[in-house]
Amino acid sequence: MTAQNTTTPGARPSDAALEWVRRLVEVDTTSRDSNLPLLAEATELLDRLGIAYTTLPNEDGTKANLLATIPAADGSTGGGVILSGHTDVVPVDGQDWSSDPFELVEREGRLYGRGTSDMKSFIAVVLSRVEELAARSLSEPVHLALSYDEEVGCVGARSLVEAFAERGELPRACIVGEPTSMRVVRGHKSMNVLRADFRGKAIHSSRTTEGVNAIEHAATFVRFVRDLAEGFIQDGPFDRAYDFEHTTVSVNHVEGGTAVNIVPADCSVTFEYRTIAEDDPAEIRAALQGELDRIQEEMRRVSPEASIELTVLAESPGLETAADAELIGFATDCGAEPADAKVAYGTEAGLFHRAGIPAVVCGPGDIAQAHTPDEFIELDQIARCEAFLDAVIDRLSA
Repeated sequence: MTAQNTTTPGARPSDAALEWVRRLVEVDTTSRDSNLPLLAEATELLDRLGIAYTTLPNEDGTKANLLATIPAADGSTGGGVILSGHTDVVPVDGQDWSSDPFELVEREGRLYGRGTSDMKSFIAVVLSRVEELAARSLSEPVHLALSYDEEVGCVGARSLVEAFAERGELPRACIVGEPTSMRVVRGHKSMNVLRADFRGKAIHSSRTTEGVNAIEHAATFVRFVRDLAEGFIQDGPFDRAYDFEHTTVSVNHVEGGTAVNIVPADCSVTFEYRTIAEDDPAEIRAALQGELDRIQEEMRRVSPEASIELTVLAESPGLETAADAELIGFATDCGAEPADAKVAYGTEAGLFHRAGIPAVVCGPGDIAQAHTPDEFIELDQIARCEAFLDAVIDRLSA
């Protein structure tokens, strides 16, 4: 039987959860900056409670993941359930905010501030329950996994997933608290961002046939990408659980040229594709590379030094958890809203899923508010998340 969520529309979160939201929002963790001050807020709590944790820094030590484990009553730390969230937020540059984005403001049943929806409110609720978790006699361990640089391609979580794999016994479940309005989301598309750098041969524009116009050759590739996108739109395959039911491909940034009277030697094309489960990202990349190889051969007929380089800027695997998976039932039994919908945006859940850890996405807030000026979360969404996590704790207590 599915648990009934005891919260009502307009319900107010606990003071403890609200205080944690305030503390986390006031730490500017824009992806270009460090997240260490935020981790210090969490580790202060963990140290006070005597909970063991590990930090996994990036190469230059300016950012880190945090992995903490509250062991089961028998002392075991293998298996268990992961509560996962990313600490970074997107920039506020150029956005028109009604208040300081890094100061929590409450207005008419909403909390405003960068990260309130995506996704510091979930982390705040988790941290507000750590003391309760530590006091319980758990039937299995609970892991807190906080990552860096999710917003720039799910970069940090990769070492988190590796850390779980190195422990031996994988957790049996992972709940990623991205904003879903507390629905259980079992699937999302992969995300792949690439850049093609065209290097031609510059020459005066009066002598075009002796040069290699990088922009014109890049335009040929852009047309190929568009045709590829049209193929998915027209022919699929299709997954009706998505609002956009097919794989999508788009060119989103082009840069090149020097002056109007110079045949351009350089042009860069940045594009992305997001795949449903039936489409293999590697096969799409191979098709793209094949077209680039063909164009490069054409460029080299004029200038042997001409080249095209394809670079992967970011990638994250998709999520495809079975509708009848045990984790789906667990989450709905704890009061999350049942749903068969899948989402086009990527999350770190795909990384856990690929590593063999069943995962779902379920958290407070609406993805429509993520990354926007005056980002907000409804207060009753936080209250619903609290009720959900309290039910999770009860289910995991021995």
